[in-house]
Amino acid sequence: MQFLANLLLVVQIISALVMIGLVLIQHGKGADMGASFGSGSSGSLFGATGSANFLSRSTSACATVFFVCTLGLAYFGTPREAPAGGTSVLEKAGAPAAGASAAIPAAAPGVIPGAEPAAPATPAIPAPAGKPGEIPKQ
Repeated sequence: MQFLANLLLVVQIISALVMIGLVLIQHGKGADMGASFGSGSSGSLFGATGSANFLSRSTSACATVFFVCTLGLAYFGTPREAPAGGTSVLEKAGAPAAGASAAIPAAAPGVIPGAEPAAPATPAIPAPAGKPGEIPKQ
């Protein structure tokens, strides 16, 4: 398994470098815009969008290889051992640990041990006199 993960990592790095090179040597769509305003012969404002040339197809194939390698590395990088004490995280969370009930001191219901009493609430600000929606006069 380690050999396959290393092989995927090498293929991913090579595909990333090739993809960077392919993107850098491609002719941008914005470069044809100046040609359409009089300095060249372009078919439309942003060039022909329907046709895909060799560089764009190679870039998409390289991106596909890159993402497949990324998924493979994520699969091989995840541990596959079963957790102790159950098969699910929820099953482990539902069972209290041994001796956990003895560690919590007895307290009155609703009282947090060691907490200071809450300060009294501040009185509410009275509503201004007058009708609702009316601007109060100064």
